[in-house]
Amino acid sequence: MDQSIREIHEKVKQASVFVQALKQEIGKVIVGQEYLIERLLIGLLADGHVLLEGVPGLAKTLAVRTLARTIDTQFQRVQFTPDLLPADLLGTNIYNPRDSQFSVKKGPIFTNLLLADEINRAPSKVQSALLEAMQEHQVTIGDQTFPLNEPFLVLATQNPIEQEGTYPLPEAQVDRFMLKLKVSYPTRDEERLILDRMTTGHSIPVKAVVHPKEILSARAIVNEIYVDDKLKNYILDLVFATRYPEKARLESIKTLIAYGASPRATICLTQAAKAYAFLQGRGYVTPEDVKSIGPDVLRHRLLLTYEAEAENTTSEDIVQKLFAAVEVP
Repeated sequence: MDQSIREIHEKVKQASVFVQALKQEIGKVIVGQEYLIERLLIGLLADGHVLLEGVPGLAKTLAVRTLARTIDTQFQRVQFTPDLLPADLLGTNIYNPRDSQFSVKKGPIFTNLLLADEINRAPSKVQSALLEAMQEHQVTIGDQTFPLNEPFLVLATQNPIEQEGTYPLPEAQVDRFMLKLKVSYPTRDEERLILDRMTTGHSIPVKAVVHPKEILSARAIVNEIYVDDKLKNYILDLVFATRYPEKARLESIKTLIAYGASPRATICLTQAAKAYAFLQGRGYVTPEDVKSIGPDVLRHRLLLTYEAEAENTTSEDIVQKLFAAVEVP
């Protein structure tokens, strides 16, 4: 390990001290769900929005609310419904008859952590209202553009089993989420602990242990984390295999993928792998980091064909085949 990498490694060790304190505070409320908590922290450190998908009652909303309480920052929760309007989210111009002037009333999107609860319950015009904020971290109301405070993160939940009253997210919207998480059921022992903890009638106190400045400083160090050229090529091989499967000797899935991952996937996979290495207290990325976080970055970026649906093949199946076929450096 050369001198520069060693220096980054030491920086990461010092800057990642707050991670354990964050996990401990969140763990006071959330039982288990280590995968979920770790991925939320990766989104926070890599400046990437996160989409949480799972059946009702798996503590998706509670996990996001608890994370927000552990950070000394602003938090807003918006319940997405079919009658929600873009102005309800972004804000609007309001006419004041006293001075015959319009003034801007800002909406709940002007926050640091935005929980878009059941995002697929609002129509596409509301979902599209998030696009500018998620990409450029700014909001345009009328003829004025307002920058959003940093850090700014959209954490959205959706229920995969309900069809009535839901609207599929546009591909442009889905692609702006760095990670899509599949939240699963707790184990029997974890659920017993949930039972004991959540039926006392008392709220569990959680304190803020991190300031936004620490998050922004950590992000700067995450950007410095070393990624070897071989690993960069590995990431490119994975993404290009979604577009040209035959070149990765995956002819069997060529007819199953209509569109592969975008260049945003390459960027997100690299940034997420760096953030994952940061959580492990390392100043460099390993192939295991890429393999660990890769499915969360790629699963929602593959558009499958009707043939894949007919064969009951999911994007999860294809991502597994990709990681099995692409050679690890």
